[in-house]
Amino acid sequence: MSGTQEGTFASLRTQLQEAAAAFADGPGALEGILLGIVDDVDHAVGEPLEIFPVCHHSPASAIAMARRLREKQPKVVYLELCEDMAPLLTELRNCKLPVAVQSFATEIDGFPAEWSPLSVVAPITEASAEYQAIAYALDTPGVELVLVDRSSDHVFQWDARGAHTDGPADPDAPPAEEEAALHGDAVGVEIGDLRPRFAELEEHLLRHGKVRHWSEWWHQYVELPLGDSDHDTYRQVMLLIGSLFRRLAPGDPHRVRVDEDRERHMWIRMREHLATSGADPADCLYVCGAFHAVSRVEEFGVDGSGTFEIGPPTATVWQHGLIPSSHAAIEAQFGLAAGSVSIAATVWAKNVKRSRVEPFGLVGQAGTKKSRARKTRPAPAPVPGPPPSDKLTGFLQQPPALDRLDEAELLGWSVEIVRAARRNGYLASTADAIAVFETSILLAGMRDRARPTPYDFQDAAVTCIEKDSVPGRRDVRRLVEIMMGGDRVGQVGYDALPPLARDVHDRLAPLGLKLQQSGVRRALLDIASQPELERCSDVLWMLRYLMPQGAARPIMGERKLGERPIQESWDLALGTYQRALIELGYEGVSIEQVLEQRLRRTAYDRRATTATVLETVEDATLYLRSRRLADELGTHALEVLSAERSVDGAPEVLRRVRRMLAYYRTSEPVLPPWIESFVKTGYAHYCTLLPTAFTDEDATVRHVAAMLGFLFSMESLALSLGCDRTQLELAVGQSHPEESSKTALLWAAQVQLGGLSRAQLRARCDALLDNPLVVAAYPRYLSGFVHALDPVPGLTDFVVEAVSNAFGRLPDPVLLPWLPTLITTLRSGGSELAPLLIREAGRTFPGRLDALDAWVPPWRALPEPPSARPADGARGGPGCALLVAHPGTCDAVAVLLGCEEGWEAPDAGPSGVELLGRHPDTARALERLLDIA
Repeated sequence: MSGTQEGTFASLRTQLQEAAAAFADGPGALEGILLGIVDDVDHAVGEPLEIFPVCHHSPASAIAMARRLREKQPKVVYLELCEDMAPLLTELRNCKLPVAVQSFATEIDGFPAEWSPLSVVAPITEASAEYQAIAYALDTPGVELVLVDRSSDHVFQWDARGAHTDGPADPDAPPAEEEAALHGDAVGVEIGDLRPRFAELEEHLLRHGKVRHWSEWWHQYVELPLGDSDHDTYRQVMLLIGSLFRRLAPGDPHRVRVDEDRERHMWIRMREHLATSGADPADCLYVCGAFHAVSRVEEFGVDGSGTFEIGPPTATVWQHGLIPSSHAAIEAQFGLAAGSVSIAATVWAKNVKRSRVEPFGLVGQAGTKKSRARKTRPAPAPVPGPPPSDKLTGFLQQPPALDRLDEAELLGWSVEIVRAARRNGYLASTADAIAVFETSILLAGMRDRARPTPYDFQDAAVTCIEKDSVPGRRDVRRLVEIMMGGDRVGQVGYDALPPLARDVHDRLAPLGLKLQQSGVRRALLDIASQPELERCSDVLWMLRYLMPQGAARPIMGERKLGERPIQESWDLALGTYQRALIELGYEGVSIEQVLEQRLRRTAYDRRATTATVLETVEDATLYLRSRRLADELGTHALEVLSAERSVDGAPEVLRRVRRMLAYYRTSEPVLPPWIESFVKTGYAHYCTLLPTAFTDEDATVRHVAAMLGFLFSMESLALSLGCDRTQLELAVGQSHPEESSKTALLWAAQVQLGGLSRAQLRARCDALLDNPLVVAAYPRYLSGFVHALDPVPGLTDFVVEAVSNAFGRLPDPVLLPWLPTLITTLRSGGSELAPLLIREAGRTFPGRLDALDAWVPPWRALPEPPSARPADGARGGPGCALLVAHPGTCDAVAVLLGCEEGWEAPDAGPSGVELLGRHPDTARALERLLDIA
């Protein structure tokens, strides 16, 4: 056999040796590369198990594959695809192409935690050779399909994170649209990655081919010449291209090692299957990328050797499914030019029509043309065929085929693009259609092409129609892509969805919407008249929490603690975000289970703060209505609070605890044990941290105010649970802040605790205004008072007084310099408390301008003169005056004590207040008696 092969390409070897001597001025590296390429082709062609080299999403490869499958009718098809994806391929008939086979893992074991989630996708389109092989194997009785590439687990075992890039994206490509993100950040696995890894080689090919990007070069110099070629020519040319790119690779050690390990893995799997099944290699077909088809590893071939061992997978739990894909997503993930996959689909349709090759398609698959039913012919008996002939010499020597200009096709393109441009806001006319037509021919001629390609037409359309700006959402380049076939978006059928996705569609069925279709659907829920729609509302709110923002967007309605929905309106795009819904199915069998898992994962994360855990408690109550989960997460929040030594989350903790307390007090007879323990522990915790927070530079006045807000607002509940108010008084007494705003906040706390009177606080503020050295810092004192309105809301009128005094007493040379500081300070630190000040100021100041002159501020009102007051002896003192005005209280106490005497006259001896001062034991005995009663 080797002797026969040596004679097959003897003529080509001689010509290449002469060319190498002529170009390189003697034998050397160039001769070794050229002859090595021929040896690689010779080596692959001579393998007993037929190797079929392909390029991913190549119409020429798909046509050649369909033709070869009908000629050879192999009994076993080995396919370069992750071996753990095999069970999913039968579900392709329930999908609309393009879709991607996905392996997904959220619970990882054996990989770094920051890699989670792990995702591997293999996109499949109708115009791809692997789809032809899959359709043939699944719908032909007696044919076995075997996937031989590494598993999804080994993809991450062998590849370093961050090395999953398949070439740079085209800089001229338009911005990625919504469909371009369908694969997310998944690692792409494709068959036939045929792109030069040698940057200088790619640049050389693009420059001499007079094209802008690699996809255009491949279309012009490979796709079109191989579209009508026979099997031997196609096979040898693809092997030659694979060998060329392999030998001119830059030699990245990691990537070379991964490629060789993949090739060893595939040949070992094929030999294992041949040994166990007893299949004849002559009845088998190995479909792989042209780059791997010319491998030189020791394991190559059915008679290969080598000691490569395939390691075991990690303990990572992998989920498998199908997700929708699109042409734009494939182009974005694998670095292809925008529109290249759509153009490939158009070329595929033309090739099928021109070559009359009947492609394979899965029976019952949506979105594919129904092929005529035909009986499957039995596989012919293996007959030794003639030795392969040299097709490379003729292919390399023939001049490029110059297709004649198809004026009707080009004219139709020109008219259609002008019509599409006018629909999108461009001022295009018939003259522009003529200009596009002529410019396309001109560009093709400048690039040595008689027939303009879609890429030439695209450049001409951009040049002639698109001027300075894009009036609509799409530019001309995008319009050409749509016209050439558009960005076809696939869809996974209902039967191929995971249980969670099917359950979501079933539970949303009462809405009566076609949610599996792409696009936005408006859902109107009148829950008051149709109570059964409340279950749909629950599902929608959970989807809004779990899925991307555009999947379920509420237009009207909100969900709050303690409230029941009445009417809601939603914009739903579950068909557009089908991938996200499918990936939810990898995490659980119901959205409730997935939501509970995510809440637990968030709460028990090592970086979770008390505020974060309290948020999960609120979400568990709001979306799941689960008291069990809320109690569990609330108990964990108590543990996190006890371990915290920072007060950064104090404002959020205060806000959420207040909201949860208000909910439980109105909806349940008693408070849950966890929140009582949380208030008790939080009271002691913040009392301990308060002196440090007052002096800590990292703790802002907002954080300290939130701590005081927690202590003062929760004080009654904390004291009823056994806390000691002395702890708070000691904490305030031990606080000695240096910052002006915190000092004002401390004064407010002392007023709340009774350690400082309002008169003393007013005197301190007056002293600040009178001191020229301190008056510049007065805005920061006001900022502290404003923040104190949350823990001490009773000081609202005093803050209005403090601001008014500053504006009334300070002269303009002093007031105007720090006025901007006051405004910015209040806006940045107290914007949420400004309504309290505005409301109090509106209540205090007169409502009319003419009343302002005669208005006297309440804090400056003079006390009444002594002559105007009633005599203390006549009324029995201020306390007796209150008793005389309201005698019912005293009468009730007298009845309780059994006193039958009546009221004494005002001048009948000492007043009641004097008696209490002389004989306090009576008041104490009365107090004990009232406590017993």
